[in-house]
Amino acid sequence: MKTVARLSAALSLVVSLAVGAWADESPSKALINLDCVKCHAKPPADIAAAGGAHRTSVSCLDCHIGHPPAVQHPIPKCNMCHSDKPHYKLAGCLSCHKNPHRPKDISFGRNVTEPCLSCHSSQIKQLRENKSKHSALNCSFCHDVHGKIPQCTQCHKPHSSDMTAADCKNCHKAHMPKVVTYGATLPNKNCAACHKNAMSLLSASKAKHGKLLCVTCHQNKHKMLPKCQDCHGIPHPAGILAKFSRCQDCHNIAHNLNNWTNSAAPVKAKKATVKKH
Repeated sequence: MKTVARLSAALSLVVSLAVGAWADESPSKALINLDCVKCHAKPPADIAAAGGAHRTSVSCLDCHIGHPPAVQHPIPKCNMCHSDKPHYKLAGCLSCHKNPHRPKDISFGRNVTEPCLSCHSSQIKQLRENKSKHSALNCSFCHDVHGKIPQCTQCHKPHSSDMTAADCKNCHKAHMPKVVTYGATLPNKNCAACHKNAMSLLSASKAKHGKLLCVTCHQNKHKMLPKCQDCHGIPHPAGILAKFSRCQDCHNIAHNLNNWTNSAAPVKAKKATVKKH
């Protein structure tokens, strides 16, 4: 019995000394960033690939300020750092930013609008002030990946077979598509896609109008109808203008000009005929 008691006492002493030695050494070894990758390989790899400011401006231990059991909750909240913009006040960061180690890899469903508005206020203003079918859609219906700008032809057929998705932007803005505006060099083919009859007449015309771009006269905005006097002034005496108040009374329509139309030409007096008896 005495031998068992002595062995037990000796074993207890060894265990106590070992625990004491561990206790003395453990607090003196503080974690460093290089320790994290020893167990957590994927987060550092994600940060290196697409961490953004998480890669360049902060380290593991700037966010994860400790490790269990010393720290009970090592996962930080986003607003610990991100708090100075309206977007950062939104709840549920991880519903879009699903991997905080790749924060700009953003994905969401097809029915998201409100979170977008915290950053993209000008776009929603255009949609609401210029009503179209686009106004009734959620933002993510078109922008189903953050930063994606879809091509119009993803949903819409072009006006003609030779028009490309790039041509759409010459006249239409996606957030106000019915407000059609264009520059001073828009090719006539873009107009001809819808205005076939006008283009056909203009192409066949021998007048100077036939050599002009459509947008030379129809400037800046769709359905803009110029007055002839804007370019030609008032070329006729008042007496003629009093009799023919509209230019087209004599010159036909602008796409098919005549120097003098039959309807406006003076009727020559018929010679009197004498009947023979």
